[in-house]
Amino acid sequence: MLPENGKTSNDKTPQDNATVAYRLSGGAVADYSRCITERLLYWSEVRPHGVFLAQREGEERRWKTVTFAEAAPLVMNLAQALLDHDLSADRPLMVLSGNGIHHALLACAAMHVGIPYVPVSPSYALLASDYAKLRYVCDLVTPGMIFVDDEARFSSALAAVCGEDVVLVSSNAAKQARSFSELLEVRPRGDAVERARADVSPDSVAKLLFTSGSTGMPKAVINTQRMLCSNQAMLTQELPFLTQQAPVLVDWLPWHHTFGGNTILGMAIYNGGSLYIDDGSPTPQGVQRTVDNLREISPTFYCNVPKGFEALVDHLREDVTLRSAFFQRLYMLHFGGAVLPAHVRQALDELGRAETGQPVPMLTGLGSTEACLAFCTTDDSVISGLVGRPVPGMQVKLVQAGKKWEARLKGLNVTPGYWRAPEKTADAFDEEGYYCTGDAMRLIDPERPEQGLVFDGRLSENFKLITGTWVNVGVLRLSAIEELAPIVQDIVIVGEGRSYLTGLVVLNPAGCAQQLSKADQNLETLANSVSVHAFLADRLAAHRQGKSSSMCLERLLVLDFPLSFDKGEVTDKGSVNQRQVRESYLDLIDDLYASSPSSRVILPA
Repeated sequence: MLPENGKTSNDKTPQDNATVAYRLSGGAVADYSRCITERLLYWSEVRPHGVFLAQREGEERRWKTVTFAEAAPLVMNLAQALLDHDLSADRPLMVLSGNGIHHALLACAAMHVGIPYVPVSPSYALLASDYAKLRYVCDLVTPGMIFVDDEARFSSALAAVCGEDVVLVSSNAAKQARSFSELLEVRPRGDAVERARADVSPDSVAKLLFTSGSTGMPKAVINTQRMLCSNQAMLTQELPFLTQQAPVLVDWLPWHHTFGGNTILGMAIYNGGSLYIDDGSPTPQGVQRTVDNLREISPTFYCNVPKGFEALVDHLREDVTLRSAFFQRLYMLHFGGAVLPAHVRQALDELGRAETGQPVPMLTGLGSTEACLAFCTTDDSVISGLVGRPVPGMQVKLVQAGKKWEARLKGLNVTPGYWRAPEKTADAFDEEGYYCTGDAMRLIDPERPEQGLVFDGRLSENFKLITGTWVNVGVLRLSAIEELAPIVQDIVIVGEGRSYLTGLVVLNPAGCAQQLSKADQNLETLANSVSVHAFLADRLAAHRQGKSSSMCLERLLVLDFPLSFDKGEVTDKGSVNQRQVRESYLDLIDDLYASSPSSRVILPA
């Protein structure tokens, strides 16, 4: 990776007159397919008996599998059924339930014949109470068909948002929905499917992915066939082992996000891989199912969010059978969605070394809904926040934003814009056509840009103390989590307009059990525990040593309740919306800054 115009540049962008410090390029990208389902058809001939998808079924939780040879004709049948219902860009396919074989087959069928596929977070229907976001999404997208795995489970949400012209389809139909099996019985007639397929181009809309909506209503990000296919080609250039042996994936990451839906599901389709759908989750309750699945299926490439790796590490330490199966044929680990805490990375290295004699390589990187995977590296580095170098085909410029540098992106894998939102699209790109990420980044070494970049926080999260000093929330949050590990899962940084910083603590019950032998996992009990307070007071005292006001927390308050998805305080991936939490709990913040705080407030020991 080298700067395009020498080491530095003083170019100006006409739109904002911002200084451009560096222009970086990932180099050329290899040839890629016209559309993602061409690869599915290819593997149905080259690797017909290879498992494409697998999921647990029934009370006995046996694996149900679909091979590539089985999947291809099913996709053709479903494609004809979707055409029969007049689905189109104006009436796309919406999928409201989570990952599953039926979900994947419908998605492939839609994309194969140029019908946009719109996966939507099930939490909009199952965790929300007013269905405001789901109603907004339906009004924006105007779906012609909605698929859910279980009609009864989604009935209240569907009744609240569905128009009469929307066709409901369900694997487990109850009242109004058509059965998924009915669609499978449709057979292609004439050349309708082939003609629709021939009209699909690299610029066709393959899917719409929604942003998290953490700062308002979610935006529908256009994902073209070019984006999906070129990004997989970029990934295989970085990870050639994907083309040498079909990857085996055990994965829970939701398909309504780019990590799970583009990187993981796309990897299986593009490289003839086997995706075993993990019905677990990175929660104290859900991780056990992940553990059960990993005991049976040994992955070659394993991906998770940092919270998921943290939950898994404890089980890997204690379960010899799990550890053996997990590392048996593992080529590489990959995390995304947030920065991986150093103590979790160290634990994975130690476990891998103990089991195989060497640590398993870790792919680090950064992507977004608007740009898929944009940066990555497999360098053996423990630099916190490392995102690596631009992937092949990616152009990056670092533009001054206050005292930081915003990363702006251009490439084949960058969205052309937001669905039915021209003003938001215009606001997202600068005059040179670069997507403005809102992510601050810096070079590891300005004299050696080929070493890559480090994530330097979200520009929108940062704020000023009353002194005018800027607080880099992302960097402080990560360092505080490390220093308060393992009992702290996350921390909300507080102090905008104040004279010093404080924090609202989200506990990690598993870490409390490990560090403090706390068997009771109840949040209210843990939040008021004497030993939890004592541990945090000691660590807080150590944390404050030698730090400036913008990197030092003076007080803590432990939350004794889970954060709310409904209020936008946490996303369905578990990411905490810092600003929303600060706005939601002003009474707790007042307590943190009171001259005589309550007993809930923790001071340095």
